[in-house]
Amino acid sequence: MRHARFAVVLATITWALAVVAICMLLMGRPTVDQDLWFFAVDVSVACVYGTVAAVILSRRAHPVPWLLGLAAVGGGLAAFGHGYAEWSDLPGGLPPHEQIAQLQGIAWVPGTLALFLVVPWLVRDHPLGWEWVGLAIGTALTLSVSLEEVTAGGMTSESPYWAAIAVGLAAALVVEFRHRHGPQEERSGLGWLAVGTALTAIAFVPVLSPGTYLPYWLTPVIHLVAQTVFPAAVLVVVLRNRMWGLRLTVSRAVLAGLLTALLLVGYVAVTALLSPLLPGDELPQLVAAAAVAVAVQPARIMLAKRVHRLVFGDAVDSGRVVHRLGSQLVSSASIDDLLAGLTSDIGESMRLESVTVVSDALPPVRWGEASGPGTEVDLRHRGELVGLLQVSALPGELLSARDLATLHELATVVAAAVVIGRGAVDLEELRSRLAAARLEERRVLRREIHDGLGPALAGIGLGLQGARNLLRSDPDAGVELLERLQSEVESAALSVRSLSHHLLPPVLDELGLVPALAELAGRFHGENLSVALEADRFDDLDPRVATAAYGIASEALTNVSRHARADHCRIVARRHPAGSLLLVIADDGAGQGTEATPGVGTHSMRERADEQGGSLEVRDRIGGGTEVVATLPLVDLG
Repeated sequence: MRHARFAVVLATITWALAVVAICMLLMGRPTVDQDLWFFAVDVSVACVYGTVAAVILSRRAHPVPWLLGLAAVGGGLAAFGHGYAEWSDLPGGLPPHEQIAQLQGIAWVPGTLALFLVVPWLVRDHPLGWEWVGLAIGTALTLSVSLEEVTAGGMTSESPYWAAIAVGLAAALVVEFRHRHGPQEERSGLGWLAVGTALTAIAFVPVLSPGTYLPYWLTPVIHLVAQTVFPAAVLVVVLRNRMWGLRLTVSRAVLAGLLTALLLVGYVAVTALLSPLLPGDELPQLVAAAAVAVAVQPARIMLAKRVHRLVFGDAVDSGRVVHRLGSQLVSSASIDDLLAGLTSDIGESMRLESVTVVSDALPPVRWGEASGPGTEVDLRHRGELVGLLQVSALPGELLSARDLATLHELATVVAAAVVIGRGAVDLEELRSRLAAARLEERRVLRREIHDGLGPALAGIGLGLQGARNLLRSDPDAGVELLERLQSEVESAALSVRSLSHHLLPPVLDELGLVPALAELAGRFHGENLSVALEADRFDDLDPRVATAAYGIASEALTNVSRHARADHCRIVARRHPAGSLLLVIADDGAGQGTEATPGVGTHSMRERADEQGGSLEVRDRIGGGTEVVATLPLVDLG
């Protein structure tokens, strides 16, 4: 790629300028003054920005790395000009050259101004809106000041530096506003860019307001600190373009640069403060070195946290991301909103290409679109695999060890959400089954009342009207009719009693399952059908399990008496070693038949078993007939 070759050329040029400038400076044996400090600033700009610009340019052609390269080349040329001037001042040194010497005063201007006047407006993923105004003003100021500096051969009071500082601070405020209120996918690292922009702009204030009360080294040290901090803005661009493999290295590089700059400033400040107070030339330096050494570890810890937070955002702190995801568990109005919010938070916090939650009990929930294979993380809840978390990084990138560790920590929250969603689905399914069961019971009641009790009562009413008429004309016939009506009333009462017992017999509540089964067997036992009961003793049986078992037995016996044409039926209720109730209703009737389809009674029995977390099977019995086998857990489901 052509821009990759340009990146190599850029890095080579800037480093070559810095190395040659240092060699010439050493040959010139300079004195320690303000110009030497500015030379250190120019060399650091050439090396740092040249490297960062080359790295970004090797991955992506963008205006930002070209502007950083401009600053790097300008810093290298300024350092080259200073080194040349120092060596040319010595007898026998390089021949004096006014234009080369002037480079130290003008070469750095365009690139350095562009850093805080132009670059902040371009570090973005979304198109420019009204920010075009700021970009245009920053570009105009950069060109205007640079032209005046080149024409005058150095800084002049007529150059609009104060306007440049004001526009730079305004750019920093706009970047900070984007950091707080801009698009979520652009916020990571923008706080760092705002700090770097403001520091770089403020660094020009001492240059424009010189004072005899300021030490000569203060102005260049401020510039050195600003030029050390600003690469964090470059880091924002690097991470936004997802150049994996540089993440840890760049972060450490920024941390090392910050720490070096702070230690340098601390050393110089302590030495300057102690020199008037302590005798000798070496004691202040020793005390300053000791103070700086003591401050190294606290400064490193403080800077490490701040750098990682500003650069990587929430993703660097998995606990913070987990807290953010946990808030979704409380605030989401539905399961769909919950899982959609979780996937969105993970994708935005970790800057991923796509996030998908897959579970057998729930439809897949996706955020983003994967362009290639991704990484899967198991979702486990109390050791049970409840789903998969599938993520993919942006094209050409890989998940780091930090990312994988964060994903495993986040998987616990996502797994909890999947379990909640699965529980909600199970609850909704249970509600549907319960509603269906209630509806079926009502249909049974309606059928029994409409087809049985209703016509019987209507017939009894008509019979009573006829009996009243007969008692006047034919008393004997009236009495005979009343006897038949009494028989019908007793039959209707028996039907009502049978229906009530079928639903929930009183003996089940009062004496328990086994007596209720015995009473049930007694009701169906007669001349045409012999019913036997074999049952273990069940003490303190869960009423829900007892009701389900009784309902299954009652429905099975009803089917036997109506359809099986059986002579014998046996009810078996045993306590299974696995901790469940085994209920078997077997008959010696005609069997199911090859074309038999499950009816309402079979569905009702299966629903009762499923509601208790059990199972039910209706199968042909060896030797002829049918048997219903139900297994109901004896654990307390409450």
